[in-house]
Amino acid sequence: MFDALNISGTGLYAHRKWLDAVSDNIANINTVTSTDGEAFKERFIVAQAVDYGSGEGGVRVAGAEFGSGEGRLVYEPTHPLADDEGYVRYPDIDLGEQMTQLIMAQRGYQANIASIERATTAYEAALRLGKG
Repeated sequence: MFDALNISGTGLYAHRKWLDAVSDNIANINTVTSTDGEAFKERFIVAQAVDYGSGEGGVRVAGAEFGSGEGRLVYEPTHPLADDEGYVRYPDIDLGEQMTQLIMAQRGYQANIASIERATTAYEAALRLGKG
């Protein structure tokens, strides 16, 4: 009877993890490292269906994948981390792509909240009928 709440709850958790990863990527978009180190690695959340098609499963976070640590070299000779040639390493993260991911994760989170609110309202109405 409470499958809708459970499924939406798993969706909330997955979308929250997605939002966390995207916000972390955006926060570190300007993180500088020296050329002998790796750049900040973009994080991606891997979601997986649980009991797909059964109407009972939901979704789970199967883990995280990371982007390349290669980054991009930028000429900034006055930066304290610059190498002998004046280069530093920035992450290779596209802000436009991250903003798109952020909007999609936010909308998914909102959809799951709406689903939980509707299911709760329906269950409350059923309980009121039972008191009848």
